Amino acid sequence: MLLEDVLRIIQLVLSLSLIGLILFQASGSGGVGTLFGGGGGGAIQRTRRGLEKTVFQLTIGTAIAWVLNAILQLLIQ
Repeated sequence: MLLEDVLRIIQLVLSLSLIGLILFQASGSGGVGTLFGGGGGGAIQRTRRGLEKTVFQLTIGTAIAWVLNAILQLLIQ
């Protein structure tokens, strides 16, 4: 029972962190409008640098940890 509770708390923290990172990333790259293709830019590709790259990598890592934690919770049940 204790391990299940710890995993639930970890899942909650990961979920909130992932939401925050996604919102921070979206606001830094043009806002919510760019999420649905309204950002324009056409064929111009822009590379991520500095803090933007770090936030992107943190988002990927947090998402992977979230999925692994969810799978672990399913296996424990």
